[in-house]
Amino acid sequence: MDAARRSQLMDVYRDGLLQDTLPFWMNHCIDKQHGGFLTAVDRDGTIVDTDKSVWQQGRFTWLLAELYNQVEPRDAWLAAAVQGAEFIERHCVDPADGRLWFHVTREGAPIRKRRYAFSESFAAIAFGELAQATGEARYATRAQEFFQRFLSHQREPRDGTAKYTATRPMQGIGVPMITVATAQELRSSIGLADADQWIDESMETIRTKHVKPDIRCVMELVSPEGEMIDHFDGRTLNPGHAIECAWFILQEGQWREDADLIQLGCQMLDWMWERGWDDEHGGILYFVDVHGGPVQEYWHDMKFWWPQNEAIIATLLAYTLTGEEKYLRWHSLIHDWAYRFFPDPEYGEWYGYLHRDGRRSSSLKGNLWKGPFHLPRMQLLCWQMLAGLSSTDEASETAAE
Repeated sequence: MDAARRSQLMDVYRDGLLQDTLPFWMNHCIDKQHGGFLTAVDRDGTIVDTDKSVWQQGRFTWLLAELYNQVEPRDAWLAAAVQGAEFIERHCVDPADGRLWFHVTREGAPIRKRRYAFSESFAAIAFGELAQATGEARYATRAQEFFQRFLSHQREPRDGTAKYTATRPMQGIGVPMITVATAQELRSSIGLADADQWIDESMETIRTKHVKPDIRCVMELVSPEGEMIDHFDGRTLNPGHAIECAWFILQEGQWREDADLIQLGCQMLDWMWERGWDDEHGGILYFVDVHGGPVQEYWHDMKFWWPQNEAIIATLLAYTLTGEEKYLRWHSLIHDWAYRFFPDPEYGEWYGYLHRDGRRSSSLKGNLWKGPFHLPRMQLLCWQMLAGLSSTDEASETAAE
C-alpha cells in the first residue's frame, strides 16, 4: 500500500469515527431521562421506537470506554459509558436467574429474553473496559460474572430449553467465535486469567467442526459432532459471520505470533470471500447455499452493513499480517463498494440495509440489532492498523537512511 493511499484511508476511518459516527450517536441516542441508550433511530436521528436493546447497551458502553482507553480520555465518553453500565445493572439483569434480558422498555421493564446469552458477552466486555478506564475493581468483578454467565448458559441453559430438539441437534459458530472475541477483550482489559484456555477451546471447535477444507468452506451450523446437515438450515452459509470469525483468529495469531493461526484465519477469509462476494453488484451477500442452490431466507441477497464492516477489517488485517497483494485488492473492493452506498452524506452514519444492487431498502440508522458497534469498531481498528503500518514504514525508511 503506497503512502498516499494509506494516509487517505487513515483519514477516512479516523475522521469518520470521531467526526461522523460517534457524534451521531452521542447526539441522538443518550437517554438523559431514564439512562442507557435509544438506538432505534431514523436517518436524521429521530427516535422511531423507545424500546431498548440490551445488546446495544453493552456494545455502546464498550465502545465509549474503549475509545477512552485507546484514543483519548474524554470525560464525556466515560460519563456516557458509566451511565450505560448503570442502566444494565439496574434494569437489564433478571433477578430470577442472573441472566440479562434482550429487549426492555425505555424505562427498563423487561420484554423478552433470548435463548442465547450474547447480551451477557457484550456486557462483559463493556464492564471490562470500564474497569480499565476507572481502575474500579467492582467493574472487573462484574465483567467476569457476566462472562461466566455467558459460558455457563451456553453449556447448560438454566431454563431447560434449547433451540433445537434431539430430533436434529445443531450447533452454530456464533458461540465459539463470540467466546474467542470476549475472552480476547477481557484478557486485554482486566487480564482475565483463563482467557487463553477459553480461546484455545473455542478455536479448536471452530477448526475441527466448522472449517471444512475439503469443500473450502466455513459452516454456520453443523451437528454436535461437526457433520454437515443436508437441510436448509445446515446448508445456509453466512459469509459475513465467518469472515468476522476469521479476523478474530487472525488477531489471535497476531497476538501470539503464531503462523498457523494466521494461516487458518486467512484460509477462512479466502474461502468465504469466494462464496460471499457478489461478482455482479459488489459487496458481501447475507446468505448463500453451500452447494450454490436456493436459500430459504428471503433477505439472502440483501447487503447489510455489518458483513461489509467485518470484511473491511478482515482484508486489511490479512494484508497487514501477510503482505499479500490479493488482500489489499480485496480490501479496496469492499471498502470502495461499502463507502459508495452505505454512508449518508446529509445526516451522517451508515444506513443498515440495502438491496443487492446498493439501493437503500430502509432509512433506519439503528434498531434492536444495529447500533454503535460494527461500524465504529471497524473504523477504530482500521485506523489503528493503518497507523501501525505508517509507523513500520517510517521506521524502515529511517533505518535505511
